[in-house]
Amino acid sequence: MTVTANLGFPRMGADRELKWALEAAWRSGSYDELRTVSAQLRARHWALQADRGIARIPVGDASHYDQVLDAALAVGAVPERFGGQPFDPESGDDADLARYFVMARGGDLDGADRAPLEMTKWFDTNYHYLVPELTADQRFEARPARLLAHLAEALEQEVPARVVLIGPVTFLTLSKRTDGEDTLELIDELTAAYVDLVRMLTEAGATAFQFDEPALVTDTAPSALAAYPAVYAALREAAGDAEITLATYFGALGPNTELATSLPVDVLHVDLVRGVDQLDAVLEARPDGLALSLGLVDGRNLWRSDLDPLVTKAKAVVDRIGTEAVHLAPSCSLLHLPVDLSTETELDPELRSWMAFANERLDEIRVLAAAVDGREAEVANELTANRTAAAARQASTRVHRPEVEARVAAITPEMARRSSPYAVRRKVQAEALQLPRFPTTTIGSFPQTREIRELRRQFRSGEIDADAYRAGLQTETEACVREQERLGLDVLVHGEFERTDMVEYFGAQLDGFVTTANGWVQSYGSRCVKPPVLYGDIVRPAPMTVEWTAFAAGLTDKPMKGMLTGPVTILEWSFVRDDQPWSTTAKQLALALRDEVTDLVAAGIPIV
Repeated sequence: MTVTANLGFPRMGADRELKWALEAAWRSGSYDELRTVSAQLRARHWALQADRGIARIPVGDASHYDQVLDAALAVGAVPERFGGQPFDPESGDDADLARYFVMARGGDLDGADRAPLEMTKWFDTNYHYLVPELTADQRFEARPARLLAHLAEALEQEVPARVVLIGPVTFLTLSKRTDGEDTLELIDELTAAYVDLVRMLTEAGATAFQFDEPALVTDTAPSALAAYPAVYAALREAAGDAEITLATYFGALGPNTELATSLPVDVLHVDLVRGVDQLDAVLEARPDGLALSLGLVDGRNLWRSDLDPLVTKAKAVVDRIGTEAVHLAPSCSLLHLPVDLSTETELDPELRSWMAFANERLDEIRVLAAAVDGREAEVANELTANRTAAAARQASTRVHRPEVEARVAAITPEMARRSSPYAVRRKVQAEALQLPRFPTTTIGSFPQTREIRELRRQFRSGEIDADAYRAGLQTETEACVREQERLGLDVLVHGEFERTDMVEYFGAQLDGFVTTANGWVQSYGSRCVKPPVLYGDIVRPAPMTVEWTAFAAGLTDKPMKGMLTGPVTILEWSFVRDDQPWSTTAKQLALALRDEVTDLVAAGIPIV
């Protein structure tokens, strides 16, 4: 039988339980309830994966804040401003967990205010990780307390556990040295700490490891490529008979295919969603004895998989290398998806039938495995439902609108050019706006204060009507304008108090988008976002920002800016349809925003 596997699961919980526990702990300084909630979520998430027949369940992917911060602490990499000495945030000592959160968020530590670690994007996703800070003489040591505790919980629950670790080379690639030199110079010392970690975990009962090395799908530095063989030879020896999976994702291995397939591991995971065309090259390079984990269902987007072609692809691999050498898995960790589609009870049923959240992705893996193993009868109803949904989505007039396709086809090169050169525009603008040589302004949005959030809550709960809600927003907008006038700014903004989110706000007003009730994904720490879902051709039924911008402009004699989120950012921060080129969707959205700009200009707004 083929092996079913998962690479990682969302941490927050279907109701964002971890978010609420984190924020309560930060307010109170007491962490007992946070520990309880975290343990409950781990147990629940392991159970739901086991119930779906997943044979390799990730352990160690759950985190109080960030997996890269956890990896740094697992090897004792603590910068001097946080004490310098290794510590275990899950030791049970509140002081250790408080120190962990100071590293993540900044704050008071030992009587002094400490700046947090730098935060940046996790590859090309919308998740953000904390960048480890290393020194030229960095010392590493294994600190396995957190991983040992999670492993013990999983083994007690009889979970088929696979311990997840960020691979040593990717860890250094994502880190920075305080002296600006190459972090890969530290690979020998780091590998020794990883070897100790693996030995301790193996002695504690770990029988499988997953080392995440997404750096292998990037333009990898020569020093990183040179490090891989020795690193994985050492880890292979330390793991003994335990299974090692090398997980690559977010793209194709490309020129690193030969290297990845040559490493002394048991399983190589490849992303066949972002690297859809790499399978033949990987199969050609694969040596006898190396199992392949096929990342066939999308771990980053929420469209239901069309299972029939995936079954065909997986069966072809089984025919070539044998059933026991094939694992079936998502393309990457499911961290980037909401948890449970069944909670979307208010979502249009047809649209919901086209989607899959994290739980549903695991169901897809289960169905795929049954079909590949020749047990189609067991999942016949699910395969039929999948075919029906795929056909309905492909044929839906809600997805495909001829008038939108015609408008995109009618785009001309002239539409991408301004009507006059910059030198001319600059003179016209200077005369119209009468601004000083160095005008002052802000980017756009003002804080969504507690009072505004309470106003919005009252409106949504029905405690106040639309007129009262609008009056409240007008009051806040006017206060924002007056504050900017008092400060002496030259170009004003209206504050955007009517917008809950810089992307969801536009998605809620454009045909072709739908918003979910519980489609939350983690951005960083306790911060979650709810990306709108772009399912079809885009139409702007009515102006989206003109009313509030014009209202604010009428309160002042100073220029008022119209504020729009750009089309590329809207797409990057949404779940985007996967049935046409991204560039086509971008053009559709740009045309909708072009209409909005036209209406802002017609309303007398001089700056956008």
